[in-house]
Amino acid sequence: MLGITDLGGKVQDVWTAATGRVPRPKNGEIVPPPGEEGEFALLRESGTVAPGLLAAYEHCRKVTAHYGKTYYFSTGYFPADIRPAVYALYAWVRYPDEWVDNPGDLTIVEQAEKLRQWHDATADAIKTGSSDHPVLAAWADAARRHEVPAQYMRDFLAAMEMDLTTPRYATFDDLQRYTYGSASVVGLIMCRLVGCNDCESVPHASSLGLGMQLTNFLRDVGEDYTGRGRIYLPQDDMARFGVSEGDIRRGVVTENIVSLLKFQIARTREIYAHSDDGLHYLPSYAQLPVRLARVLYSRILDKIEQNGYDVFTKRARVPAWEKLVTVAVEQKRYGKTIKV
Repeated sequence: MLGITDLGGKVQDVWTAATGRVPRPKNGEIVPPPGEEGEFALLRESGTVAPGLLAAYEHCRKVTAHYGKTYYFSTGYFPADIRPAVYALYAWVRYPDEWVDNPGDLTIVEQAEKLRQWHDATADAIKTGSSDHPVLAAWADAARRHEVPAQYMRDFLAAMEMDLTTPRYATFDDLQRYTYGSASVVGLIMCRLVGCNDCESVPHASSLGLGMQLTNFLRDVGEDYTGRGRIYLPQDDMARFGVSEGDIRRGVVTENIVSLLKFQIARTREIYAHSDDGLHYLPSYAQLPVRLARVLYSRILDKIEQNGYDVFTKRARVPAWEKLVTVAVEQKRYGKTIKV
């Protein structure tokens, strides 16, 4: 049971506020990860999730499959009884992220109100153990069962609020104050969901979340600027390499931009390497999927390099065949220690 009874709010408010602006999976067949076919039947038989929550968890799975393809692919290698909570986590963070990053005609005031409603409705759902919203119902169940600290959720939503008012970061330290809430706490929550409670794992889990977030920033330099008016490259680093905001606006790959991106990529790889040092703290069944997520996300950095550092007109992607090759390679290292 989480100690957030001090927070108020009405669950129905957030359901109404979400209408028309929440991510919804499009029609079409989704290729399931290993063991997916009987996953929810297994949950029914084991009794680990109340029958009324099966549809809520299924909704979260669909949101994850549609919007978080690399995440969905990697987490598909978790044991079947862990996947629903992992999908619920993705869906819970995806909704506010969608309101912040793709607001449509919403004003900043309206975006902030949606975040407040999500905050309050999450608190209500966890306090009562129920919600009319499928994501909140599933996430409340998962968070209560895995004893996810309420502060992690507050920190994440506080970072989403920062996106509404802070489009630039002077230094890398400033940027990390944002990424702690937007990414590192997600890694810490994941530790809870997979059963890793060793305090020694905390800095490594934080690093993995940070590395993934920095990778997103580098992949989306052009999109973040043109679509959202944001620059997640530290301003002092830009000055050091002679890159101005006008250079980002023009979207031309210059020698200075290449030098800046090389520096950022090298730093991100160091952060990934630090996260690797904590892999052994995870239960054996969780090592392969976490390793897959780490390797596949870091491959985006390789693709940026292969694209000639063009982060303005080319989107760095890891093709499906490369994901499958990565699975084969990593299963040789970790495959014998898990069951899927």
